Amino acid sequence: MTEVCKEERGPAERWSLRSGAVSVEILSLGCGIQSIRTPDHSGQSADIVLGYEDVEGYLSNPRYFGAVVGRVANRIAKGRFVVDEKEYKLSINNGPNALHGGLKGFDKAVWTTEAVDNGVKLSHSSPDGDEGYPGNLNASVTYRLEKNTLSVLYYAQTDRTTPINLTNHSYFNLAGQGTPDIYDHEVTISAESYLPVDDTMIPTGEVKPVDKTLFDLRKPVLLGSRLKELPGPGFDHNFCLCSPGDPPLERKCARVVHPGTGRVLEVSTTQPGVQFYTSNFLDGTLKGKGGAAYSKHSAFCLETQNWPDAVNQVL
Repeated sequence: MTEVCKEERGPAERWSLRSGAVSVEILSLGCGIQSIRTPDHSGQSADIVLGYEDVEGYLSNPRYFGAVVGRVANRIAKGRFVVDEKEYKLSINNGPNALHGGLKGFDKAVWTTEAVDNGVKLSHSSPDGDEGYPGNLNASVTYRLEKNTLSVLYYAQTDRTTPINLTNHSYFNLAGQGTPDIYDHEVTISAESYLPVDDTMIPTGEVKPVDKTLFDLRKPVLLGSRLKELPGPGFDHNFCLCSPGDPPLERKCARVVHPGTGRVLEVSTTQPGVQFYTSNFLDGTLKGKGGAAYSKHSAFCLETQNWPDAVNQVL
């Protein structure tokens, strides 16, 4: 049995879903996950996602805590693409590239809401030319909480050919949000290959096997020791679950364990990739729930999505 209730929170609504000992709070601002509370092995409950206690914190939300990002999650090289022989130019907001839908993407919108069985459906309309993208687009995201499973169903319909790539950008720390780092987490990602990136985090075009590399996470890996070995600030890479265009079959893609609390996060998806990100660009300046300073490597993201810059790359 899932309990669903709604309350007004200033510029947005907050929906609370509860099933057994697990509770999830969803905001209409950014269609975001504000909190996920779940017990540890001794029954002590904690919030395992980073974010803000007040809705006002999500009005700017520069690191996309909990939000649904779009029209296109991840990066588009140089903010340009060609569709039907016409070039489109997007807002540049990440070095030389476009990121997560632009300056005012779906994470900044207040979505409309309606109750559904065991959850809530949120909807948003994006007009032709929004952030440079062609076509009128209607999108919806449905969150359902059943027992210990939170499902997220994305839907989009447009009147013109346009790229679309929606994902949720929740930051997880299974020890509880506000814990300084994720070095004691064990990570498994069921991917045979990954996408190397250039110095602006755009895929190079190579699909590289993970075998005999530091990106081989097919067996549980202690994150702290692997991050010490990994060149650069951390993981911010697409792990390939299948090829784009393959049938959209649901598959388990990732499992993260925190031995200290016994909490386990398992992720399944129909998408061809999952972006594994270790909060490399948090630097302690953002203060979140309980006044916690969110620092580098204080959380991880598992963003199920299409491969980055897919609109410009034939792989």
